Amino acid sequence: MTLSGIRERRLDGAPSRARSIAFGASGFPIQLMAQTFSAFAVYFYVAQLGVPADAVAAAMIAHGVLNAALNPLVGALSDRLRSPWGRRIPWIGLGLVPLAVAFALIWMPPALPVPALIAWFLVVVAVYDIAFVVVVLNISALFPEMFRTTEERARGNVPRQIFAIVGMVLGTAGAPLLYGTIGWPGMAISLAAVCLALLIWSFAGGMVERRGAPVLAQPMPWLDQLRHTFANRAFVPYVLGSLLVQSAIAVILAAIPFYVEFSLLADETSGSILLGAVFVTAIPSIVLWSAVVRRTTPRTALLWSVAAFGVAVVGYLLPGDVLGAALVGVGVGVGVGGLLQLLEVVLAQIIDQDAAHTGHRREGVYFGVNGFVVRGSVVLQAVVAAGVLNASGFDAALGDAQPGSVDIGIRVMLGIVPFGLAALAWLCFWLYPIRTRDL
Repeated sequence: MTLSGIRERRLDGAPSRARSIAFGASGFPIQLMAQTFSAFAVYFYVAQLGVPADAVAAAMIAHGVLNAALNPLVGALSDRLRSPWGRRIPWIGLGLVPLAVAFALIWMPPALPVPALIAWFLVVVAVYDIAFVVVVLNISALFPEMFRTTEERARGNVPRQIFAIVGMVLGTAGAPLLYGTIGWPGMAISLAAVCLALLIWSFAGGMVERRGAPVLAQPMPWLDQLRHTFANRAFVPYVLGSLLVQSAIAVILAAIPFYVEFSLLADETSGSILLGAVFVTAIPSIVLWSAVVRRTTPRTALLWSVAAFGVAVVGYLLPGDVLGAALVGVGVGVGVGGLLQLLEVVLAQIIDQDAAHTGHRREGVYFGVNGFVVRGSVVLQAVVAAGVLNASGFDAALGDAQPGSVDIGIRVMLGIVPFGLAALAWLCFWLYPIRTRDL
């Protein structure tokens, strides 16, 4: 596709089904890269390359800080861009190849001494972070512009979230199969090539800016951006609720391996069954929640989905075997599907209201600040896991001979803590003031 072709390509009406599917395909490579990195980067550098664990931990902290800080910065820069090709398309187009290359290089370090390996990891991950935020944030910022009404957004978000779940599952389950068969470099090249091919298809066939989108001669100053964002009566309860529900999901993901080994006394591979029950159920649930929000309002549907999630997680307190826990996971998956489907629909509604109030379309800033805040879920997950395990008397040196209090603590971490976080999130979303379908 030529530069002039990209410049002339604009969206006038509702996106076609083919365009919606192509746009949604971006969810697969994004989640595939994100899940592979989060699940295996530490293992690769510590267990395979012999880098000290504390050095890798420090590098991962730097990665988290950089990623969080980049979100609002890139969002503001994207909102301010004025070009013949639009605001988002140039960022995405320029970032696709660096993103795929940086992801591959994470798993393909040259033969270096340990200090140089640490430096390699820091530099390559920094490049990966920058490219990832640039591409992903601008794709997210396109969503409210391409899909303008609750009806369009409910339908248009379905393929994107389904692709994302498949990428999430393969990122955690497929990577070990690849590196065990063709080695880490082979895995890196294979995954990077697949991700780049899908991103290019999504970019060429799905991503487009709307004709007649407002282009203002004077962008909003940075301090005014922050002031209007955090003064938004709809955004503040939304972003707090989003932080809480994503923290609840993160706690569940962290607790399941402990739950399988020390509460259910099952083989560690059974964790895949429990996770599969959640995510496989979430896929059809996304379609269900799409129908719900089209018949109610985003606020009402989100309240129902948080309630369904919160009630379901309490079930993890009871099972004594993997089958029972998997059945609980089916109920949890119904709520997770709703959260995946509805959170961005609600944020798009907030952006519409802000544009009506300020005269500026600020998708980049809103998605950027939201990304910055919800990074706190990683911190909350770590605090909860450490606090519960320490309070319950968990001692790794004891192996399977843990005291009975550990089983109770793990069940609390998996059932009660996510329920409490979901209850607080429900209260936040209940305070969300936009109670109509569309402005």
